[in-house]
Amino acid sequence: MLELKINNSDKILAILSEMAKVTRHREPLMRDIAGTMRKAVLDNFEAGGRPSWAGIHHRSGIPLNDSGNLKGSIQQVSDNDKAIVGTNEAYAAIHQFGGVITPKKGKYLVFKIGDRWVMTDKVEIPARPFLMLTPQDEEDILQDVQDYWQSILK
Repeated sequence: MLELKINNSDKILAILSEMAKVTRHREPLMRDIAGTMRKAVLDNFEAGGRPSWAGIHHRSGIPLNDSGNLKGSIQQVSDNDKAIVGTNEAYAAIHQFGGVITPKKGKYLVFKIGDRWVMTDKVEIPARPFLMLTPQDEEDILQDVQDYWQSILK
């Protein structure tokens, strides 16, 4: 039979006890993770996508950055069990996943581009995923976890 003896068991037991307590209170970790994810999403807007989003045909500028409404709607929520970043803007999904917009009533969509009116039977919106993480963002989240555990084990 193999036996393991720990000479400094008081310190180890104290650490294990603290880990058990703290892992029941994970909200600080989830808050940090949500903050890191939100920063990543805002970085996506600043960079015009990571990787770059499809361009805009009828004007110049960075896609999804004109009014700042979508970027400004990005919120983070966290509790003991989850870290969430998202938006409640109705049009966010068409930009995230792409799709085709067709008229609800009538034959054509009618909208203004610059100073002229346009009529078309559909508008194809390319996917411009803004709710995404890069490998570096994932590393940053792992760093949040490491920092959390290091703060516990001090």
